[in-house]
Amino acid sequence: MIGFFHPIVVKSEYYFGKGIWPLFAIVGIFSLTASLLWKDPLLSSLLGIFGSSCLWSIRELHEQAHRVKKGWFPKNPRRKR
Repeated sequence: MIGFFHPIVVKSEYYFGKGIWPLFAIVGIFSLTASLLWKDPLLSSLLGIFGSSCLWSIRELHEQAHRVKKGWFPKNPRRKR
């Protein structure tokens, strides 16, 4: 799941910057809460992994911003910094 989220983090930072982290936090907390309340063990596990990956993405957004500053990834020329 984390491998699935890495391109999402890269594109999110490129188009929106690291300021989009509250969206990842809201979705992550909602998914983790739903995983605790869901009765089916498989779906509950998947929701928990999805929620954890969303919360992991918050840190990755900040690290991706540092990678862009170092020149390892391209910065969006249309987005004002």
